[in-house]
Amino acid sequence: MRSSGENTRFVIVTGGVLSGIGKGVTTASLAKLFQFRGYSIRIIKIDPYLNIDPGTLNPIEHGEVFVTDQTWTFQPVNDFSFRISEIDLDFGTYERFTGIDVHPSQNITSGQIYTSVILGERKGSFLGRTVQIIPHVTDQIKSRIWDVVNKQPIPDVLLVEIGGTVGDIEAMPFLEAVRQLAREVGRDRIAFVHVTLVPYIHSVGEFKTKPTQHSVRTLQGLGLQPDIIVCRAEAELSRSARDKIALFCNVPEERVISNPDISIIYKLPLNFEKQGLGDVLIKHLHLEPHSPETESWAKIVESFQGHNKTLVIAMPGKYTSLSDSYKSINDALAHASAETKTKVQIKWIETEQNCDTECLIDYMTDVDGVLLTPGFGERGVEGMINAASISIEQRIPFLGICYGGQLGTVAFARSVMHWEGAHSTEVDPHTLYPVVDLLDEQRAIEDKGGTMRLGGQEVKIVEGTRLHSIYGSSLVRERFRHRYHLIARYIDRMKEKGLIISAYDESGHIINAVELEKHPFWIGVQYHPEFNSRPGQAHPLYVAFLRAAMEYKRMREN
Repeated sequence: MRSSGENTRFVIVTGGVLSGIGKGVTTASLAKLFQFRGYSIRIIKIDPYLNIDPGTLNPIEHGEVFVTDQTWTFQPVNDFSFRISEIDLDFGTYERFTGIDVHPSQNITSGQIYTSVILGERKGSFLGRTVQIIPHVTDQIKSRIWDVVNKQPIPDVLLVEIGGTVGDIEAMPFLEAVRQLAREVGRDRIAFVHVTLVPYIHSVGEFKTKPTQHSVRTLQGLGLQPDIIVCRAEAELSRSARDKIALFCNVPEERVISNPDISIIYKLPLNFEKQGLGDVLIKHLHLEPHSPETESWAKIVESFQGHNKTLVIAMPGKYTSLSDSYKSINDALAHASAETKTKVQIKWIETEQNCDTECLIDYMTDVDGVLLTPGFGERGVEGMINAASISIEQRIPFLGICYGGQLGTVAFARSVMHWEGAHSTEVDPHTLYPVVDLLDEQRAIEDKGGTMRLGGQEVKIVEGTRLHSIYGSSLVRERFRHRYHLIARYIDRMKEKGLIISAYDESGHIINAVELEKHPFWIGVQYHPEFNSRPGQAHPLYVAFLRAAMEYKRMREN
């Protein structure tokens, strides 16, 4: 099953009690501990759902879909394949913490595993044998893990986050697979880290460790003993709570790690380092101890602190009930705020309920900028268009991302060009002014999963535009995820009223960005710049947007 990677160490991260307690941030922080010591890392995220990838999932149910730069062809059998570039949102966290672009094959789902096994059975891969969860499904899981390990350059440490919580029926085959993996590579080459919630009951003034104890017992019942327990809580764990967890969960006290609420998530690796977790992992995995270099990361963390000037950024959209729907945008704004030495306060506007112009004007009286969010479909669209129109008329700094850029252009067509009923054919197939329409290559496509224009693409920026001045370059690479695009014959007619094309694709046929000439800052882009933003390396488009918002705020207050 394995031909190389003989010296790679493994860290398996599991979760207990409930989901959404920060396994992704914990995994990224553990990876950072190894990077502090000069070790190379790679990360796998296992998602037990039956989707091939999260591309067709509702953001309100699952959070945003992260898009990789590379596109991968998942081929379970020779004449059957899926194109994947849409992966779990935790990979955005991994990239932002580690600075390493991930590959789509690092996101393993139950859908991928079962498809490989079932189609393999149809092709005769298991002739004469009964196909079962063990060994066939678990073998496929291990094979996928080793595929990631053996990809050059081979990492010193592979971290594997298993989604969901221990006890979920969907996760059982994956937990069994890593149990087998531990037997095969040896317990000195693998560390199990269990992330649990330790609730604090205010009425009695006490941390309650029982949920953690039950979670660890469930894990032990599956043949897995955690080596380290990371305890999420609203405050620093008390000594008595740590001692109790250590005693009843069969781990040394120094391996019970406190993970309290913090205002800056990038501080978590430094918190782990203070508790000695990095040294614990190095010792457990029999790696050569190196002195951690944390100074550069500490400076990045420091850049997020001590800013008093607040900018209010309106984010009209349709998925605002779950902030994780826009996780990368939120983080890109945070990176830009650190660079501009400001604090960003996001003002969410649910545009399905708040769609009429009068209501939106009232909502937007105190905002310093408008970021029109990405999305799909017709729900909440009129509110988003009206918000964009207000940004044009009141000269509020505006940044439209993907669908937001498209709808911003629709707003210009209606409010400035006076093209009544102008729209995207995604919402109104019969509009007289189809400002936004399907890409030509999308017209014959019926399948929804993995069929959009996806992944990293070259963007040619028009010289002399505001966008060119922001990037300082005529050619950049950004990540895309769309079926529809702006139609040149309509955009060309808008030029006479001030809306110009500021970027194309490599062929010169697809419009990748537009902007208003006679506006303080109004840019719509077809791509997702937030996916390329990093702490300490904020994306220049988000930085420019916040600088424009600062200037607008200064003028508004004077």
